[in-house]
Amino acid sequence: MFHILIAEDDKELSELFSTILVKNGYKTTCAKDGVEALDILDKEYIDLIISDVMMPNMDGFELLKNIQDSEFNIPILIITAKESFQDKQRGFLLGTDDYMVKPIDVNEMVLRVGALLRRAQIINERKQWIGETLLEYDSLSVHHQGEIIVLPQKEFYILYKLVSYPSRIFTRQQLMDEIWGIDSETDIRTVDVHINRLRDRFKNNYDFEISTVRGLGYKAVKKHE
Repeated sequence: MFHILIAEDDKELSELFSTILVKNGYKTTCAKDGVEALDILDKEYIDLIISDVMMPNMDGFELLKNIQDSEFNIPILIITAKESFQDKQRGFLLGTDDYMVKPIDVNEMVLRVGALLRRAQIINERKQWIGETLLEYDSLSVHHQGEIIVLPQKEFYILYKLVSYPSRIFTRQQLMDEIWGIDSETDIRTVDVHINRLRDRFKNNYDFEISTVRGLGYKAVKKHE
């Protein structure tokens, strides 16, 4: 299921977008401004962003710049009341993939979201390389030296998250919130169990290892740069 982040400070509009997208088979998470959106991007795997421009604390253009600077490779749809050519030009220069001017047709929005996701899949194919090891998100599989290992879902999601951001530290709570859900009552030490299983499975892999950062969390480290 594709996960869409909606950055929109108008609560009613945000809930409308979310309702329509959920009815069309998407998972959604909402943020009230760019700051909250970036925090969610740090914690969860997002397939596409829908963002307003005029928001408090951090507007849509600032959000785009931060995403561009962080090298997140995520399709972005801007939905805004700002319709001048200069505003559209600024949005596209900052990395937006599509632009809709309010008031919008929500059915058209769904069509555009689908088109952007198809295009992104063609480009990204939801795959991640680290050295010569390939992770395929849709099949939960890891390919290395002709061997294919299909992982249990949560193990794969942890590994995919870590490998997507080499050397970046993720806390147990961040991994728990994203993969088990914020409302999960599962013991946080379950993350340690899954990490240990992953270490055991890939102890002979020469492309990466999972390191513990004492007091902080875990990170994937490339063995050879």
